[in-house]
Amino acid sequence: MSDISDDDNEITFRVKFLGRVEVLRPEGLQILEEASLSLKTADSTSSEKAAKNSKVHLFLSRSGIDILENKTKFLLYSCPLPTVSFCAVLPSSPKVFGFVAKHPAVDTHHCYLFQSKKFSHVLVSVIGDAFRASHKGSSVQGGRDLIVEALRHKNKMLQRENSELKRKLSGQTDSSLSF
Repeated sequence: MSDISDDDNEITFRVKFLGRVEVLRPEGLQILEEASLSLKTADSTSSEKAAKNSKVHLFLSRSGIDILENKTKFLLYSCPLPTVSFCAVLPSSPKVFGFVAKHPAVDTHHCYLFQSKKFSHVLVSVIGDAFRASHKGSSVQGGRDLIVEALRHKNKMLQRENSELKRKLSGQTDSSLSF
């Protein structure tokens, strides 16, 4: 599900955070593949697994990408958009996507990997549009279409959730009337 705030042009997606891995190069599909393999292996020396495989909120704005833990809203990572050098969907696993960003304090790059059942390609496009918009200082034409697509999806998800809640509520009302 996504949330869009027109006040600051921020889009929020709830995704599964697979982990963060230090990488040698700032871009390339091979980097994503290597990072994914690194997270799957038992060797934890090159990856940070503190929040691995947890649900997170991915906040995307023109200024950056923030990763917040779902339940506590604790800020795990914040990546200013100018530090992001690459973003793509993992070719071997279409539900997995990631981006590479330079660490703000030291001269290293990290690959952040996520899993989303429905949003991987949309998120990569939105991150790309936000990156271009932050460098141009203006709105990107395609960005509006992606926001509309995200809003349509959110509407569909909310309608489904509403129907499910109505169904549950009518079931509870019927059972509470009979003693």
